[in-house]
Parts: sequence; structure tokens; C-alpha cells
Amino acid sequence: MLYQQIEYIKFLLKSSNQHGVHSPFVYQLVTKCFYKKTDHNFWNSFLKIRYHLLDNKKSIKVTDFGSGSKVFKNDEREVSKIAKVAGISNKKAKLLIRLVHFFQPKSVLEIGTSLGLGTSAIKIGNNNTKITTLEGCSETSTIAQELFIKNNFKSIDVHSGDFKETLPKAVINNKFDFIYFDGNHTKKATLEYFETCLQTINNNSVWVFDDIYWSKEMKETWLEIKAHPKVTVTVDVFYFGIVFLRNEQAKEHFKIRV
Repeated sequence: MLYQQIEYIKFLLKSSNQHGVHSPFVYQLVTKCFYKKTDHNFWNSFLKIRYHLLDNKKSIKVTDFGSGSKVFKNDEREVSKIAKVAGISNKKAKLLIRLVHFFQPKSVLEIGTSLGLGTSAIKIGNNNTKITTLEGCSETSTIAQELFIKNNFKSIDVHSGDFKETLPKAVINNKFDFIYFDGNHTKKATLEYFETCLQTINNNSVWVFDDIYWSKEMKETWLEIKAHPKVTVTVDVFYFGIVFLRNEQAKEHFKIRV
């Protein structure tokens, strides 16, 4: 927590708003998406789903293939507590909804379904998108699938199991317009996901990395991703790192307060 607080202060000192952006593409993203209010109906739909999970007192056994929880001390966890502690925050959900609504991706890959809150934000942002979402824990993904059925969300394929097995299968012969990386928060795993997903890109692909300042290791991961030759533009909003792989863009990196 202290590490993140220090990094946030550094971020505030180096970041800017739309007035510090000289790229027309990023300027439009900031003014038409970042600083636009989240649609009222979209947000009410998301809150309804969040409250449903917060009311779920069922306990499940969580299988964690990642770096583990900083809060939970055992694998028996109440759904409501997972939603409260580990679910996507309201601030992140609002921006994720706006990003998806702005770019209108036809196909989305999500690495890390959890209870389905992030997936729901994506679906709310563009109900017509087809989502492939991967979750390591079968019991967690069962809760997510029940959530999708309850809210009549169509075209969501949930795959359970270790990402080492499910991700290579998910990317075969697939092109994704939008990928949300919210899985294993370790450097080795995140860079492996990054490399594996490169085969899915098109010129308009948008990649969103969650918690890029979660740890020193994740910050190092973000710096390596920024330096990759296929990455042209990145936008750091502190809690998300957004990557673009547009051939026509000069390589530029932005830190934007949202």
C-alpha cells in the first residue's frame, strides 16, 4: 500500500490533462472518452450487478494460480467479500465502460474473469461485442456465468483453467479488437500473456493492463511493455495502462490524470 501511495504521488507530479497532449488521436481519447461522463443508464446497470454480488453470502473455494491475495488468508471466501475487495472498483469500471463504448470493439478477450464484474462493464459498454473471458478458478467462473445468465448477457464464452493452457487455445486464429489483462499480477506471467496475444492484433487493437503499479514488479513489467517495438502509443492513467499498436502512430507515452 505504501509503495502504491508513493508511486501515485510521483504519477501526479508527472501527469497532465488534455492540455499537455499534442497527439490528435490521444487528445480525442482524453476529451471524448476519459473526461466524458459515464452514461447514466450504463452506470445504473453496472451498480445493479455489483449490488447483486455484494448481497451474495455464498462461500466458495478459490483456486488461485496467480500471485495471491493481499487481503484473504485462505481459499474459502464469501462471494460478497470477493466482490467488495477484489472486484473491479467503481472508478475503473466507469473508465472501462467508457473505453469500450468509445472504441466499440467487435471482439474482446478478458484475462481474469473473477466474478464477472469487469466482464459486465465491458458488455454494458458495448452489448454487441463478443467476449472470450478466461478464469483460473472454476467455482469463481461458475458465479460469473450465473451472473451473465441472470442479466441476459449473450455472446460471452467463459473458459476455466490455468491461463497457460486456456490462453494459447483462445488466441488461435483469433483477432481481438480489445484485450483486458486482469490476471496473474506477476512480471513473468504478464509478459507471457503479452507475447502470446501479439498474434491477435490488428491496427486498431486496444489493450488495457490492470494495476500497473500494483507492485514494483508490475511497474517493471509496464516499462518493458512500453519499450516493445510493436507498441506505438501508451496512456498511463495510474490504475490502468492502455496500449495501442497503430502502425501510423509515432511512438509516444502519456501520463493522464483521470
